Amino acid sequence: MRVAILVLSVDEAHRLEASLPPAVAQAPVTVVDNASTDATRDVALRHGARVLSLPRRLSYAAAMNRGIAALGQPDAVLLLNADCVLDDGFLAAALPRLAEPGAGAVAPLVLRAAGLRPADRLDVVDAAGMTIDRRRKNALVGHGDPLGRHATPGEVFGADGACALYRREVLAALGPEVLDEDMELWATDADLAWRARAAGWRCAYEPRARAWHVRFYSPTNRPRLPAAHRRLQFRNRLLMILKNERARSLAHDLPHLALYELAALGYALLFERELLGGYVEAARLAPSAWAKRSSSSAAIAFSPRKNA
Repeated sequence: MRVAILVLSVDEAHRLEASLPPAVAQAPVTVVDNASTDATRDVALRHGARVLSLPRRLSYAAAMNRGIAALGQPDAVLLLNADCVLDDGFLAAALPRLAEPGAGAVAPLVLRAAGLRPADRLDVVDAAGMTIDRRRKNALVGHGDPLGRHATPGEVFGADGACALYRREVLAALGPEVLDEDMELWATDADLAWRARAAGWRCAYEPRARAWHVRFYSPTNRPRLPAAHRRLQFRNRLLMILKNERARSLAHDLPHLALYELAALGYALLFERELLGGYVEAARLAPSAWAKRSSSSAAIAFSPRKNA
């Protein structure tokens, strides 16, 4: 199976120094240089990666879409963050799972790291895939758990965007706008996983495929995130629901969803009024989200909150 690895850099040359060597040792790598002002291009070329230089800075989703379109026709594509370092045997462990019938993606075991050096790696789970619960909130599976709790292969809703292996066939079917450019960044991976699942593809979880990630955002540091990012997360969940929800699953989970919406509005009014702008932004983008709805009506079972 021919694999291409796609890495985005936004002034992340220092991170590429650590993440590129184990990646280029396993498959051809394309670095999307998102109008960086640092040594991204030089570092990527020195490590043997191909560089796609964007003339102006784009959102994460738009930049990655340009990269996916430029890859040609590999059998599989690994979407990888610049701050995520692959284990040496990553693809050897992940590819057999992608070859299974019905598998459209593989979620690896992503472990937490305090930095990009081997000494910074922790035996703590960053993400063992992702889930979307009955409130339609996306979450990382196992975030913060001890390593041993997620040692068994299985199936998850989707793969976290820091490190996600997809069949090219899936990305082609869901494209050309593979990652939703209206959503820009947060929850674009959850939206992609939802769409892939609705199209009939499952996501395999493979703990032998490992990577270490220095996470910019997690549930534990959300209060320190800039208001613009928190508002983007808030509004993108609404756009994802509008774009992907179907009547059968909505009817099943409507009480969970309605109660959460009331609680979210109350929380925003009382504690984070900066989130209220997310409603305005979601309303402005609603026609575009509605126009992107697929014809798929596949029923999807969402996880109870306790499993998220």
